Amino acid sequence: MAEISYVKDIEISPKDALIAVDLQPDFMPGGNLPVDGGDEIIDGINKIVPLFSIVVATQDWHPSNHKSFASTHEGKNPYDTFEAPGLGPILWPDHCVAGTPGADFAPNFKRDSAHLILRKGTNPEIDSYSTFRENDQLTETGLSGYLKTRKVGRIFLCGLALDYCVFFSSMDGKEMGFEVFVIMDLTRAVDSPVGHKDTTLNQMKDAGIEFIESKTLL
Repeated sequence: MAEISYVKDIEISPKDALIAVDLQPDFMPGGNLPVDGGDEIIDGINKIVPLFSIVVATQDWHPSNHKSFASTHEGKNPYDTFEAPGLGPILWPDHCVAGTPGADFAPNFKRDSAHLILRKGTNPEIDSYSTFRENDQLTETGLSGYLKTRKVGRIFLCGLALDYCVFFSSMDGKEMGFEVFVIMDLTRAVDSPVGHKDTTLNQMKDAGIEFIESKTLL
């Protein structure tokens, strides 16, 4: 198990941003790509939203023929290992197809508190785990420019899933010059393949990303 330490004392400033990642029904229990306990974090996220002057909410927003879906590859099943430029390390069930109920925000998430809603994963050939950059590592979503225009220096990440979209967002955010905090009790992991959660936590720790619990903010 990865060993991490938590920041115990922090004060939110007007130049801090909260990024709530992919709080969508397809990632909740009963959805097409459920993350265990994904529904348990929403009330906690709603509680900290008022602390931030800048709140970003993101959505996976895939076309129905997205190449990250196992259904688009003959003979492949969800969670099979798969590597291709901009895709992998595994294939997914069809999820968060643009305009479907599973791609909407979870009903109990206070979406109206978001100052920016960012949709990602719209290119059928490339996945977009990170909220900052697509998986080709070249195409930016525009989020970094928005935050820097708003003079943001620190970002606080929560949402789904810890070892994919939150992980890649944290790593890209750090590389793009932000101080990055992951709110650990307000995220959940897929952990597929098994051990992926610990691998990504160790990578985040090595990159200088910091970890916090929501009670420290309240």
